[in-house]
Amino acid sequence: MKNCRLTSKNKIFTFEEQRSKLILKNRDEVESVKIHVDGCEINEGLRCDYLHLAKEIEFYIELKGQDLHHAIKQLKQTINKLGTKNKEQQRVCYIICTRSPLASTEIQEFAREFRRNYNSRLVIKSSPYTDSY
Repeated sequence: MKNCRLTSKNKIFTFEEQRSKLILKNRDEVESVKIHVDGCEINEGLRCDYLHLAKEIEFYIELKGQDLHHAIKQLKQTINKLGTKNKEQQRVCYIICTRSPLASTEIQEFAREFRRNYNSRLVIKSSPYTDSY
């Protein structure tokens, strides 16, 4: 069985696939878990690429070319399969894409849905993107 999880206190975690890249900076060097979801933790059905756990926050990461509708479905399915069932669970969902074809009003609607249904902030950015926790 593959080891799908990496636990460390690294300052920087890099998530990369094809031409999409997300860098998460671990400012306080807290213990964090990087989980390779796609093809490792989950092998069937829709799933995002990575799940990162730190500071009691679930970070869901989908690295995409440009199909944002598919990315949204992948994030929702992964939250339903792997996410903590606690409605108060804090989450951040990232879609990092080579280009963003959606209109800003559509992105705002998805962001509202994720906030309401998953207690999640939805971040859609062009690659490469850097964030910190």
